[in-house]
Amino acid sequence: MNHCLTTSEVAERYRTAESTVRYWRHTGYGPRGVKVGRRVLYLESELVRFDQELREQSDSWALGA
Repeated sequence: MNHCLTTSEVAERYRTAESTVRYWRHTGYGPRGVKVGRRVLYLESELVRFDQELREQSDSWALGA
């Protein structure tokens, strides 16, 4: 079973504000959230995907691409 995190937990994981996580969701950046009732939850697998995306961006910047 996939573990789900709240907006607060995602903000803590990425050391940012909850409002930033909500902004990411609004703009289509960051991990994709799933609306469950009134709450937005983030699957652990989606956070892993976003982490990989961040690593690839970091690698391309380091190479001067």
